[in-house]
Amino acid sequence: MSVPEQQHSGAAGTIPGGAGTAGSAGSAGTADSTSSAGTAGSTGSGRLYGVGLGPGDPSLMTVRAVQVIGEADVVAYHSARHGRSIARSIAAQHIRADHIEEALVYPVTTETTDHPGGYRGALDEFYAEAAGRLAAHLDAGRTVAVLAEGDPLFYGSYQHMHKRLADRYETEVIPGVTSVSAAAARLGTPLVEAEEVLTILPGTLPEEELTARLAATDSAVVMKLGRTFPAVRRAFEASGRLPEARYVERATMAGERTGDLADTDADSVPYFAVAVLPSRIDAPRPGRAPGSGEVVVVGTGPAGPLWLTPETRGALAAADDVVGYTTYLDRVPVRPGQRRHGSDNKVESERAEFALDLARRGRRVAVVSGGDPGVFAMATAVLEVAAQEAYTDIAVRVLPGVTAANAAAARAGAPLGHDYATLSLSDRLKPWEVIAERLRAAATADLVMALYNPGSRSRTWQVGKARDLLLEHRSPDTPVVLGRDVGGPAESVRTVRLADLDPMEVDMRTILIVGSSQTRWVHRGDGRQIVWTPRRYPET
Repeated sequence: MSVPEQQHSGAAGTIPGGAGTAGSAGSAGTADSTSSAGTAGSTGSGRLYGVGLGPGDPSLMTVRAVQVIGEADVVAYHSARHGRSIARSIAAQHIRADHIEEALVYPVTTETTDHPGGYRGALDEFYAEAAGRLAAHLDAGRTVAVLAEGDPLFYGSYQHMHKRLADRYETEVIPGVTSVSAAAARLGTPLVEAEEVLTILPGTLPEEELTARLAATDSAVVMKLGRTFPAVRRAFEASGRLPEARYVERATMAGERTGDLADTDADSVPYFAVAVLPSRIDAPRPGRAPGSGEVVVVGTGPAGPLWLTPETRGALAAADDVVGYTTYLDRVPVRPGQRRHGSDNKVESERAEFALDLARRGRRVAVVSGGDPGVFAMATAVLEVAAQEAYTDIAVRVLPGVTAANAAAARAGAPLGHDYATLSLSDRLKPWEVIAERLRAAATADLVMALYNPGSRSRTWQVGKARDLLLEHRSPDTPVVLGRDVGGPAESVRTVRLADLDPMEVDMRTILIVGSSQTRWVHRGDGRQIVWTPRRYPET
């Protein structure tokens, strides 16, 4: 379990500064947050402030934050059971002797609890009780300033008071400098630039989830370290981002420390520390000797960015060079400093050789393919060339992508729910006789068929031939899914009878899924046609 959602400043958790004592509101400590409180702005009710204090250095508090604390009747702040509040220590010089102080002390932080509702139940009860104490002050007409490290609504404890009180009392939130901004400033490096994406992650996420998100993003900040640090470090390493990662603790405060994440001792990491992936634009990259580059063949799925896997996003972002058929290359965002090499669709071997030559010179190369690179696509072409003696020392990886068959099947329902065969109708690389023989074999075996490359401007007769051949083995009522441009702006997914399949409606951007004898095709009440193949096959 993690410490409750306190604002993360990059600062260590035990900064000197007394918690103070609760003032006259102590007698109101058992008030219920759902008790009789006036409506927002009602006469006689006080005003609630969530006051952001910044990352730790008192000089980074805003003028408005200082003003609100000075005008408040009650100053409230959260702390663990030891009673030391980082928020109070930041604002200490602005807290007067006549301020009523409300110390909102968590009953649990990382330890276990015997509360009947468990850890979450204990916290919910605490938040209700704390909100009740503040409501008693507000009902008495007092102004209440709840102190929050960093920004009140950014992983801040204040948010739990806000959700319970802001709908009943006049409320203002005073923003503060977050630990994210403070860490970047202390590292002295841009966090994000141009069209880069920043991802902010809690270190308490499952390790695999962290790995996927780190692989997919441009820049990142991982918060809530401490006991999560070993898993966070492994996630950086597994995502390939560890060499770029930086470490910051106690940002803007005494004892501040920065360095490379890879060199940080896990035993020395407090909860209030962050891991940072800065901007990649113009960032120095480790030098790579000739022969130390690599080629990664990636699948972009059937259409745009929604179909990319996190692993593929990461590989594309990390590449020095991106190589591919121009149509697929256009799906990849342009990144400053990254070289793009587009070519025609019919020069696969030349494209593969070009990519491997770049890698031999120490470049990280992403070869872009549509769908899945291993299904009638670029992976085979790259591996064939890489098998030549000149390239056997070059690292080659293949990353999967969503196939056209899977995409069209999902749009139609589940026609691939049982055994199926995947065939290409293109006779550019194999004779039609071989295609016909395989169609007959699949039809005789009663397999569902996903038919790629059914037609093009120069190939107009194959679909008709395939239809006629299949009708020798399948019922004329067999459902055929026509998926065109799935995921793209011209997407069209229709289902027709095999006997009604019109070759003129099929082009190179279409995939056909031909059902088996068991495939079902129904019209639902919402007007949709749903196709599925049962998972159980009847006994003979």
